Amino acid sequence: MTRNIGILGAMAQEIDEVKALLTEKTTVKIANREFVVGKIGNVRCVVAFSKWGKVAATITATLLIQEFAVTDLIFIGTAGALAEGLNVGDIVISKRLVQHDLDARPIISRFELPLLNRVYVDSDPGLTELAGKAVTNVLNKGVVNMVGTEAVKEFNLNPKLHFGDIASGDQFINSNEKRNEILGLLPDVLCVEMEGAAVAQVCLEFGTPFTVIRTISDTADHNARVDFGKFIVEVANAYSRAIVGEIMRLV
Repeated sequence: MTRNIGILGAMAQEIDEVKALLTEKTTVKIANREFVVGKIGNVRCVVAFSKWGKVAATITATLLIQEFAVTDLIFIGTAGALAEGLNVGDIVISKRLVQHDLDARPIISRFELPLLNRVYVDSDPGLTELAGKAVTNVLNKGVVNMVGTEAVKEFNLNPKLHFGDIASGDQFINSNEKRNEILGLLPDVLCVEMEGAAVAQVCLEFGTPFTVIRTISDTADHNARVDFGKFIVEVANAYSRAIVGEIMRLV
């Protein structure tokens, strides 16, 4: 089967460089969204900005599957670290995803997906392994090759790869209280963001393989000191280009 890979970015700026990789590209507009169709290397791809939050990302992911018939879906973007030992610039690849703000008690258990009888959605093992190989190759080449010397110094980058659980919710987490609350309830979660678990549910229900790749941009508490906008443009965008480019080389 010929692969047709959908690539979603959590922020528009995070996929600017990914779109620049595309050749033979055309833009299709649906539901106030732009889908850029083309090839990266020899692989057919569709790249789109998910928009923020679970509902918006669900719409975008559904369109990728239904309108563009993607065979695989890769979600790439930034996240806030929850677990100890994660640093700004580290990369987390999902094993499982959970919606930390989902609570339909007493009808069903907290965090359980209604009618699906599960709390977590597992990433596709093959696609996750492929992403892991790509990230490892990119990191072995050195972070300076991705972002340049000045960004490495400014953001104190020494990136490491982690595999684990990612939590999503319609909240920007920036307090110790909320960070500790999530960790107390979901102690295996490595990082938190606003879209991945919703996209995972879409992929589960459509039977579409997916993986989520997140770059740590902050520590999800009031001590975060990173210039987020600058980090997105100078670091996350470059990470996305390098990682996606390597994935397509390996496919």
